[in-house]
Amino acid sequence: MKALRIAVGIATIMAWAVPVRAASEPPPGATSCSGCHSARAAAATPVPRLYGRDAGEMVTAMAAFRDGSRPATVMNRIAKGFSDDELRPIAAWFAAQK
Repeated sequence: MKALRIAVGIATIMAWAVPVRAASEPPPGATSCSGCHSARAAAATPVPRLYGRDAGEMVTAMAAFRDGSRPATVMNRIAKGFSDDELRPIAAWFAAQK
């Protein structure tokens, strides 16, 4: 009986571990942002940190960069390379990071 409890416990842990690990992996395209956007809160840079930002705010900003309504040096060109379907999971992933 004790072995059964241990087996069930291990199975439960494994079942939870896979989605958690998968959720922590960045979606395609997200890692390219780290070239300019630091993960560290203390980084001294005019480029804003994306970790923990509101996902809707990021999607709105990217759409504005893409259509030219938000001034940019390079983000307007970068934003044109992403569809809305690609941006939403990237923004959600960054919003979930702390």
